[in-house]
Amino acid sequence: MFISPAWAQGAGGGGLDGLGGLLPLVLIFVVFYFLLIRPQQKKAKEHREVLANLRRGDRIVTNGGLLGTITRVPNDTELMVEIADGVKVRVLRGMVAESLSKSDPAPAKSKDKDKGKDQDDDDADYDEDGPDEDQVDRDEEANEDSEKKS
Repeated sequence: MFISPAWAQGAGGGGLDGLGGLLPLVLIFVVFYFLLIRPQQKKAKEHREVLANLRRGDRIVTNGGLLGTITRVPNDTELMVEIADGVKVRVLRGMVAESLSKSDPAPAKSKDKDKGKDQDDDDADYDEDGPDEDQVDRDEEANEDSEKKS
């Protein structure tokens, strides 16, 4: 007696059927593709192009954080990199993280000299290759003068 009224009920609310149920999943995949997958593929392609265009004289950064200049390209997989005066190491081409070569655009420098004075004066004596030799000589002379006065 109670079973027949249960079967007599109409169909449930209109749920999504067939392709309508897959629509949210497809939308999520499209969003992931454009936000995650595609930018990563683009970045990987640019990195492959950088590795393919490495030449002698290019300044590079390795995945380990070493900075150096390519002195020789013995084959397709290796590079000879000078990381200090007279110190050369072999580096696998795939381990180059970034190229700082002359062909890359240099970072924009401020033309206003007053802006540079806001930085520490200690940084002004050094360039990317090390301390300015004239500044080192002046510092040594100043130290000698102060020792003589003491």
